[in-house]
Amino acid sequence: MMLGLDRVWFAWHALTRHRGRAVLLVLAISLSVASVLVMTALGQGARNFVAAEFSGLGKDLLVMFPGRKETTGGMPPVSGNSLRDITLEDMDYLGQRLPNLRLVPLIMGFSEAKQGAHLRQTMLLGTSNQMQFTHQLTLLKGQWLPGDPTVDASVCLLGSRVAQELFGEREIVGQWVRFDNRRFRVVGVFTSRSSNLGMDFNEAALIPVGTAQSLFNTQGLFRLMIQPLGGQAMPGLIRKLEQHMRERHQGVLDVTVMRRDAMLQTFNAILLTLTLAVAGIGAISLLVSGIMMMNLALVSTHQRTGEIGLLKALGANARSIRSLFLTEALILSTAGSLGGLLVGYFCVGVAAWLWPDFPIEVPWLATLMAPLAAMGTGVLFSWIPARQAASKDAVASLRSSQL
Repeated sequence: MMLGLDRVWFAWHALTRHRGRAVLLVLAISLSVASVLVMTALGQGARNFVAAEFSGLGKDLLVMFPGRKETTGGMPPVSGNSLRDITLEDMDYLGQRLPNLRLVPLIMGFSEAKQGAHLRQTMLLGTSNQMQFTHQLTLLKGQWLPGDPTVDASVCLLGSRVAQELFGEREIVGQWVRFDNRRFRVVGVFTSRSSNLGMDFNEAALIPVGTAQSLFNTQGLFRLMIQPLGGQAMPGLIRKLEQHMRERHQGVLDVTVMRRDAMLQTFNAILLTLTLAVAGIGAISLLVSGIMMMNLALVSTHQRTGEIGLLKALGANARSIRSLFLTEALILSTAGSLGGLLVGYFCVGVAAWLWPDFPIEVPWLATLMAPLAAMGTGVLFSWIPARQAASKDAVASLRSSQL
């Protein structure tokens, strides 16, 4: 009976006699494993990107949306759908009853910013100076907005990128910039380490919320950001906010209060599903390579009839013949898996170098499971050819090889 090391050595020599076929199979398996790694890395990178976006805003930050939306098991509401908006009066009402909160109003719109010959589309955020704490804003020069955000004052704070594109290296503070048909005096320039799902605040301009109400002709807030200051329990705080808003709106709860980390969990679940889906698409290539290995193994079985007959004439039983063919399949799939790991990590490394802002990363589970799946698929699909080879008659095989 052939020993394990002898079996591996014999299988290796059998493969080297058909180098072209072996290289083709190894290449097919390598590409299959690499495709699984790259696709799962893209999905993991998307999850990392969303997590990083939300980490810029504290996990204790609450967001109040106009409109009642059921958020369990689904996407967070993007825009409200309510007969009543959230107003500055509602914000003051909440502030009087729950004083240990930081309340930040937000009205968002887009406007064409013009300064001399420079022109660009800019996001305008009507808010208060409290936004510097919830969105990690840092003042680079000048001063913050006026203390009372409800006043209709023609002043603005420019994000660092907007300021650079409109003014270049010139002095900025005290200059004038036009948003649509209204002139604003620049009182300061800020930068931000935070973003909101790809929305870069360095490309935005801040104006008082009262000015935004006048400019966009609205009294309703786009969002109300709420940050507890005393380590309050989030579930209880959300219930209190909903209770006070129900009282404020004549017994109707027509707002949604959501935690930032709850939104992160929702997005994370969706992206995890997408990651598994694209990994499944990549895994189809493993099946293709397994079928390819089976077909080539069937051809090899017919070509090596005389070799099989000789081995049986020398005393090899059906189990030994079957194990030889399965060992060949295991060697090929192992080599292909290792090559796929190298190719996959190389592609991910190139992608990380080309797009450094996208946190692409190969999940450790994919690194472990993709090679194991490739080896298992290779051995599984080689079972039928191996069994067919093992069932051949020794005398008939020798006679067939002599014809």
